Parts: sequence; C-alpha cells; structure tokens
Amino acid sequence: MLSAGIVGLPNVGKSTLFNAVTRTRKAQAANYPFCTIDPNVGVVTVPDSRLSKLAAIESSQKIIPAAIEFVDIAGLVKGASQGEGLGNQFLAAIREVTAIVQVVRCFEDSNVHHVAGSVDPVRDIEVVTTELILSDLNTVQKRTDRAAKGARGNDKAAALELAILQKLEPHLNAGKPALLLDWTDEEKTIVKGLCLLTSKPTLFACNVKESELVQGDKNPYVQKVREYVKAHHDTEAVVISAQIEAELIDLSPEESTEFLKDLGVEESGVSALIRAAYKLLGLQTYFTLGPKECRAWTIHVGDKGPAAAGVIHTDFERGYIAAETTYCDDLIALGSFAKAREAGKLRLEGKEYVVKDGDVMEFRFNVTK
Repeated sequence: MLSAGIVGLPNVGKSTLFNAVTRTRKAQAANYPFCTIDPNVGVVTVPDSRLSKLAAIESSQKIIPAAIEFVDIAGLVKGASQGEGLGNQFLAAIREVTAIVQVVRCFEDSNVHHVAGSVDPVRDIEVVTTELILSDLNTVQKRTDRAAKGARGNDKAAALELAILQKLEPHLNAGKPALLLDWTDEEKTIVKGLCLLTSKPTLFACNVKESELVQGDKNPYVQKVREYVKAHHDTEAVVISAQIEAELIDLSPEESTEFLKDLGVEESGVSALIRAAYKLLGLQTYFTLGPKECRAWTIHVGDKGPAAAGVIHTDFERGYIAAETTYCDDLIALGSFAKAREAGKLRLEGKEYVVKDGDVMEFRFNVTK
C-alpha cells in the first residue's frame, strides 16, 4: 500500500492531525517537542461520495472504499541531517514513505510552544526542506565517488549515473528539491534508486485555529504558504484545523456533519487532505459493482485495462480480454446497467484502454494453464 508521511517541526500538530486522519488516538499529542518517537501507522479510507450512489443501484450488501496509509513521523529540528534531535530516525522514516504531508503551524497561541519561539510557517518549511536537501547532498556525494570510479572503467550505467549526480548536486546546492528536475524515463529509474528525500511528492497542510477555519483562505500565514510552495515546490497547500479534527474523532458521521455545519463548514479539512494526498501520489479510482459489494480500486493515473484488472488478481491481468466499462456519473444518472447499455454508455474496452477515474468496470479474462 502506498503511504504518506506526516512531517514537520516538533509541536505543530502532526500527531493531532494523524489521530484525526486515522480516527484513532494511537499517536500521543502533547505540548512539548519530540512527543512522537516511533512512527505511528494508520490505514485511511479515501472519502468518495460516488460509492453510496453506485451501491444503491445494485443494492450492494457491502461498500469498500479505497485506502492509503498515513505515517506520523517524529518532529524534525535544524541539524537533523547531522543527527540532531531525532534526526536520524526522522530521515529514515521519511525514506520509507511514498509521499510527504508537511504540517505547518499557521496560528498564534501563547499557550502552545513553538520550537523556534515564534510563528513563521515559511521559515519552518525552509528548515525542513534544508535538512532533507542536506541529507540528499550527502547521498549524492557518496554515490558520485563510486559512479566516477565505474565511469573511468567504461561502465555505461555508471557513466549515466554520474551524469545524473553531477546534474543533481548544483541543483540541490541551490536549495531546490530534486523533484523539480526533469528526467528521461531511463534517468527516472536511476534517480528512483537513489531514494532521495526531496524527490518525494510533497503536500502542505496549513494548521489553523478552530475559529479561523471558515475563513482559512484569508489567513495571512496560509496565503504566504500557498505563494511560497507554489513558487518553490510546485505543489499545493490545504487548510486544516487539527483542533477541530480532534473533536470529531469520537463523533458519528451524522454528529460530525452537524458539528461542522454549526461552524459554517461543509466538510472536514481532513477529507480534503486525504483526497489531496491520494492525488499527490498519482492515484485514481475505478469501481466494481454487484449485489455483494461495491468497491473502489486504487490504480495509478495512466494505467491501462490489464494493469487495472491486476489489482484485483494477477490472473485477471494475465488473461485479460476486455472490460465492460461505463462512467460512474452516467450509470448513476441512468440508474441501471441495462439502461446504460440501451443509451450506448456501456462499452467494451481492450488492452490499450487507459482507465479513467470513475470508470465502472467488469473484466472478461481467460487463463489457460
């Protein structure tokens, strides 16, 4: 399962957010640095209003949503790349995740300690980014010596790796994440093998006070974060309130909806965060539907029919013939597969079909021993 690591400076709301995202109290949350020592892991379902509408068509007995894994990682401080604080644990844990969700504090509160003594989310982002870049530079420098030796021996693979490393070093030295560099498909394979921390897709979560969530987009700290991450990370930032999310943990879905409505908020910030993380990972959803279950399946954007079938079972991919396919919005509007077929909205797609987010699929396959 693909995973997103929740990171940031100590005491910015990471563990509170993790508890809210996973609807648990696994992560200890307290008003002092290094509250989290070992990473906490939780599987999170991806909110998708389409599932219940599809399930109603076939009166499905069970609804199974898509899911991703979130990891709550120990707080980072300046000097982590040299082992300061819990730096070594922090960096090792980040290396294991697929993407990064960096929580930044965007609220003033004299009762909540900030490790730097003041609130400045852009500075906090730069501290975390600098430590990740320094760790990557250390990796690049170590690999450069080995690659240079191989290149002198006419090793073509080593020569290509050396060229990549020589392109990376000045880029990282300029304070830029490796993710912003463009690579050929062949180079991407080598870069992936370097396990660079700054090559991981990153999303920023702006943590605001409960009273500021409704007008979160007008928060000056949020505005600064959005401008900065767009310019320096080519990514987006979502607004959340860990304080509100913590209060929702023990409420039922109906109670949560009513609570948010009273605050003037349509949905939990965590729902938006989960969907954004799903998108960040380059994932999308297709559905299978029947009387027994309505299920969301996770695939990568750009996957073709056989690869999509393979997430159900390898035999489906190996023996793939075609997939009877319709789009969920069409099926929901028409109300049945029979009506979708009559309207020409149900079609057979072959091996080269690129699956779209929201497709409803039934696979035809044949496996011979």
